[in-house]
Amino acid sequence: MDGDWRVSPGRKSSREGAGSQTVNAASSLGRGRLNAWPRAAWGPPTDKMSLSARQLSVTFRASILVMTCIRTEILASRGAGAVAGLLTAGLLGAMGAPASKPVAADALFLIGKPDGSSMEFGLTDKRWPAYQKVYPKPVVFTVGQSSLESWPYIHPSHHDKWAGSQAHTFTLKFSLATVPAAPQHFIMGLADAHTPSRVTIRLNGQEIASREAPRGRSAASDPHNEGLPSSMVFPLPTGGLKSGENQIEITLANGSWVIYDYLYLGPRKEPLPLQAFAEVDLREEFLAGPMKEVEEIVFATRRVGSDGHWYANIGYYSDCEMELEKNSHFTHQGKRVAYRLGGKLGKLNVKTGKVTWLIDDPQGGVRDPAVHYDGQTILFSWRKGDSENYHLYTIQANGTGLRQLTSGGYDDFEACWLPDGGIAFVSTRAKRWVNCWITQVATLHRCDADGGNIRALSANNEHDNTPWVLPDGRLLYQRWEYVDRSQVDYHHLWTMNPDGTSQMVYFGNQRPGIVMIDAKPIPGTREVVAIFSPGHGRAEHAGGLYVVDPRGGPDNHGMSRRLIKGEDYRDPWAFSPNAFMAAVGTEIRLINAAGQSSRLYRLDEAAAKDGMLLHEPRPLAPRERELVVPAAVKFQERTGRVVLANVYEGRNMEGLKPGDIKKLLVIETLPKPINYTGGMDPLTYGGSFSLERVLGTVPVEPDGSAYMDLPAGRGLFFVALDEQDLSVKRMQSFLTVQPGETTSCVGCHEQRTQSYLPNRPLQALARAPSTVEPIRDCPDVFDFPRDIQPILNRLCVECHDYTASPRGGPRAGGIILTGDHGPMFSHSYFTLTVKRLFSDGRNQPRSNYAPRELGSGASRILKMLDNTHYGVQASAHDKKMLRLWIEVGAPYPGTYAALGAGSIGGYQENHQVHTDGQWPATLAGAEVMDRRCGSCHQKERRLPHSMSDELGMSFWRFDLNDARLKYSRHILFNLSRPDKSLIALAPLDKAAGGLGLCQGPDGQAVFANTSDADHQKLVAMAAAGRDYLGTIKRFDMAGYVPRQGWFREMKRYGVLPPDHDPKQPVDFYAVEQAYWKSLWVTPQDRTADANRPGF
Repeated sequence: MDGDWRVSPGRKSSREGAGSQTVNAASSLGRGRLNAWPRAAWGPPTDKMSLSARQLSVTFRASILVMTCIRTEILASRGAGAVAGLLTAGLLGAMGAPASKPVAADALFLIGKPDGSSMEFGLTDKRWPAYQKVYPKPVVFTVGQSSLESWPYIHPSHHDKWAGSQAHTFTLKFSLATVPAAPQHFIMGLADAHTPSRVTIRLNGQEIASREAPRGRSAASDPHNEGLPSSMVFPLPTGGLKSGENQIEITLANGSWVIYDYLYLGPRKEPLPLQAFAEVDLREEFLAGPMKEVEEIVFATRRVGSDGHWYANIGYYSDCEMELEKNSHFTHQGKRVAYRLGGKLGKLNVKTGKVTWLIDDPQGGVRDPAVHYDGQTILFSWRKGDSENYHLYTIQANGTGLRQLTSGGYDDFEACWLPDGGIAFVSTRAKRWVNCWITQVATLHRCDADGGNIRALSANNEHDNTPWVLPDGRLLYQRWEYVDRSQVDYHHLWTMNPDGTSQMVYFGNQRPGIVMIDAKPIPGTREVVAIFSPGHGRAEHAGGLYVVDPRGGPDNHGMSRRLIKGEDYRDPWAFSPNAFMAAVGTEIRLINAAGQSSRLYRLDEAAAKDGMLLHEPRPLAPRERELVVPAAVKFQERTGRVVLANVYEGRNMEGLKPGDIKKLLVIETLPKPINYTGGMDPLTYGGSFSLERVLGTVPVEPDGSAYMDLPAGRGLFFVALDEQDLSVKRMQSFLTVQPGETTSCVGCHEQRTQSYLPNRPLQALARAPSTVEPIRDCPDVFDFPRDIQPILNRLCVECHDYTASPRGGPRAGGIILTGDHGPMFSHSYFTLTVKRLFSDGRNQPRSNYAPRELGSGASRILKMLDNTHYGVQASAHDKKMLRLWIEVGAPYPGTYAALGAGSIGGYQENHQVHTDGQWPATLAGAEVMDRRCGSCHQKERRLPHSMSDELGMSFWRFDLNDARLKYSRHILFNLSRPDKSLIALAPLDKAAGGLGLCQGPDGQAVFANTSDADHQKLVAMAAAGRDYLGTIKRFDMAGYVPRQGWFREMKRYGVLPPDHDPKQPVDFYAVEQAYWKSLWVTPQDRTADANRPGF
């Protein structure tokens, strides 16, 4: 049967696909030979080089890819002819082991893995918006030479504006030594499709077919989503193939995109069976093999809350005492909380199916069981029914010996045993809140087996999750971060030693999208199994079940592969490379490497109806301890040391030459003591979510090396500066050193699959480490109204005000740089942002910018201060102030006490509060806009009908090219001088003091003078905003008082006394400095711990 096929992965079951593996795209088809490169590695995972200077030993680490090249010649008879060769590009063999029976052993070529997913192809990291940038030329894939990155996962067509609204042709080139005698078919396996396009196939220049693609689900434009797989089968005409070079062209036209799953050429007439969910009985096989030592499995049950974020399952919300109309979250003990009530800890006998409940708490919560190496002691987290906090406990497998390990007003959870005898876990003892949500942050901590000696391992401002020990003794965990980039895209796998040293990316940090979490090692391999929770993650870590091979380096996303279709898997465990276990809903499921699955256990119907889900199944069986990594922390010290080998050695450093970089600016990312919204407002407009502190600079030697002492236990990043102190390159991540640690890096964004060998001793190591030199005549934390607006007043406002001056204006160049209040920001701050007068990371999923593309080196305003812009000449100090303000993310307030207050139409969670839409003055003004302005101001020119009206633009991610920004509420309403509101000045005649920008059909200004009643209504609308702002106050206004949540948390952290009266005036800038200082590492006498592993 030829034609189009629709595939139902949930029903398809084929033994032919079972256990199949294929070799990835670096294989080569040509002249009857198959060159395949299975992955293999020998030796340790890092390449180490030691340099000595003054008895200092420095180790440079970079992941390396060690590959073996196995040249295999396959000659097989097919009727009267011979198959020229076989290329398979898809699933990887583990550890370079021989692959099992291929999915399509009869193929001339098979590109991709037939699994209903496009994840192995190119562009899946950047996705469709980057298509034209990544593939500026027509796509050509040469079988045996091109990598899968060369073939984009998505094929656009005429309806796709993002790809030029044109037909696109993709070309496959391949070579045959001999033409097969049997009829051949070309099969396009599709993972999904949008509005059907016409697909035209040409073989060696001759059109052989043209028909419409099947309609899909239109879901997999994000390749992590599940689409509706289908196939298109094209029989090749007799004589179409030829000896030597051949090519197949695929053209899409008159429709929209398709998503590729695989491409096959061979004798098959039917689509390849998808390696998808196949219900089989694996229990007997698993229990006789990799699970033969397992008699019981421990697991937890609990309800899932209504918050969809993967991390929002502990603690109370920032507005926990508020009653909001849109509040649908659960309350407990009078607080709005993220968790639900009810939890159990149970164990399943895998042979009898009997379940024994060890903990049953109808009002509490149970999570994260982890079995000790002895196979009997269970470590878990329990929120007792009379408490709002999770704490660590242990219990024996027989139900005896219950013991509480941790206590206090913070949550401790996601714990694992350490081979040195300690425990690693995540905890809200970090005393910070999610930068883009209203829940608390948990970061990595460790303690003794008895719960003593708790200390932080991480300085992350965002969540660390699910630590687990690798065989080499390192901790593998999920780290969420966003420095100068998107808040919803970077939550990937990292490693550190159990003492917190050697924090390093493991997989994915350059790849936007996907929460990579719950990773655990696969016995007998270097691989790990993990959950890839789609996009910004799902509740309780639900997502796809993936295997990650780290040997291609952290940025090679082709080294991850999906085990089985579906996005509802949680809490995986690996018994062997072919035997996995995971939770799915109310079930424990067994999964093999072929994508087959069977149920091991399911909660009873009553529990399911009660909303209980099954979580964290773990085998109750002894296991070997991992390697113990010797501790390197020296608690009596305050600092750690960093060696940079060569700042010029790295990716995307083109155009730089030795000597261009003179120093490194050291910046600290500052945690939030509280937060109220999913956006960054009012901290920035579409930019950074956090405040940053300038620590100072360290020198870079002529050879590009640097050696420095840095404060321990804090989140730091570098900005490379040139001789004018302008930014050349930014880190876009952060590092942390532990007390007494010496760590190193090669350069700026260096390749992690390469090692660096200096040809001479590093100049920086010929001296003592540099201390960070403070910049003493500037603030460390910048505040725009306090620190930057006075500079603008001196240099810019004469021309860029609403009134004329002898030097220029009004509103010269259409630019306003006054400090007048808008509904959320000052007019100058909004203007600098949307006119791109400074360059920050914005909230974009982009990393590793080119030199001088980000920061002060790319900021136009700094180029207007040297007497070339209408004679404006800034002092050296003013230039430095502006430059440093830009380097720390160009914030509006310099205090987190400003959050959640002082705005009309500000945000609580993701909806607006303190709106003015129903104010009488606003309704009157909106009526004037409709009647007097509406004929011109339509669509992209529509005016905001209230001071809360966003004109349909996102408040946290918008396009700076959006024409609607010109009419934004943030610039049209002046709450300091209502009569200077652009909404009123633009239509007012120049002779009456207006701007005369809006004219009627008669060519005259809409308002002839200020006596016009409609003009007065627009002014009155802004005046109502002024009066309201005067009541609620903004952080830069006299009498401002932070929200109650800020005071509550400062008391909880011990920064303010418990009896502090929030009505009393407080210097919130000073309080926050004290809060940040309270988190610093202080020297300790830990002599007694000196001989204990991990300390």
